[in-house]
Amino acid sequence: MQATPVETTNPKSEYQAKIEEYWLAPNKYRTIESPGFSQTLVVNGDKVFEDNSGDYFPWWLNEFVTAIFDPLPMLSTLKQSDSQIPKPADRNQTCPDLRLRADRWVICFGGSHGLLQSVFMKGYSSEFKDYKKFADKNVARLIENDPEPRTDLQAKIVSLAELTQPDEKMFEVQAPTPETRRIRTIRLDEETVRKISVSGTDINWLPVGEGLTRGGCAVYISADRTGQVREVWPGGCDNAGLEDNLRAQVKKWRLKPTVANSLPVQVTSLVTFTFQASQDKSKALPELSDADVRKLAFYTVPPDFPPGPYRREAIVQISVDETGKLTGVNNLANLPSNLFLAADQALSQWRFRPYVVNGKAQYFHAIVVFPLK
Repeated sequence: MQATPVETTNPKSEYQAKIEEYWLAPNKYRTIESPGFSQTLVVNGDKVFEDNSGDYFPWWLNEFVTAIFDPLPMLSTLKQSDSQIPKPADRNQTCPDLRLRADRWVICFGGSHGLLQSVFMKGYSSEFKDYKKFADKNVARLIENDPEPRTDLQAKIVSLAELTQPDEKMFEVQAPTPETRRIRTIRLDEETVRKISVSGTDINWLPVGEGLTRGGCAVYISADRTGQVREVWPGGCDNAGLEDNLRAQVKKWRLKPTVANSLPVQVTSLVTFTFQASQDKSKALPELSDADVRKLAFYTVPPDFPPGPYRREAIVQISVDETGKLTGVNNLANLPSNLFLAADQALSQWRFRPYVVNGKAQYFHAIVVFPLK
């Protein structure tokens, strides 16, 4: 199997890689190549060879590795719950909201075969598209992930074939790699992250031009084995205008190195914040009506709402940048998750002309209204 993750909005960015795996149960041979990190991994029974170029396995890259080889990493935990996943009717989509203790997952299935379409959980989300047959299975050949506004990542499965004449030497492990030289990642709760932060966790909240001045924000963080925070991704904020500065401040954090089984490990965590900011109306963005934003849209897709006794319309707020690119969809009307996900998936395909005022393109918000049958 060969896959090529890339940032579609900027193909020359650091978000690009080549992933190749040969699998001969129970053996694996995998190579990962990216600008900042490469890995050769051979697993043969209890013997493991791991050669890493770079001291940090990026979170965004690990998400694609997970989506390709283990798309439902929470499955063993999910089996412990009493949750039932309804089978999609006809070609409709079903997105059960599953919870077990503090964990929450939204897993969507759809189409006549009830195939996996998307997964959302703390620190991991992916969309699965372009299914094709491989042996007796349906396999997604396109995996997408949008970790932040204006960053659209996708991995294409460019090759998938049966390994008919395996080279046994590929799977030999003559000198296993000591665990001290292997990269492992664990998830920490935010209380622990705050305790081990050596740089403090207070945030300087800047004035906002619009929206709430009080509320909550969250970010996903990933730190290397020395405790340096290397990636900070948005986890939702009651005022999106605060996210960029929040992420910039959190990226300067340094944690005490974390040890698991006496070995240093990378860590990930979802960290939440309560903000209180002042307001500066001069920074407010224009908000367009449903009619006005539809005039800017030159390509639209209607949402595939699941049937049900809902209100007459579904209302969401969108944000569009100066180039006409959709950068966010906000659930201001508190729609049920299945309705909001349907609206979000449709809007992600919309295309807009830039909003120009006095000859200058402007970032804007807009209200979009979808009628419900």
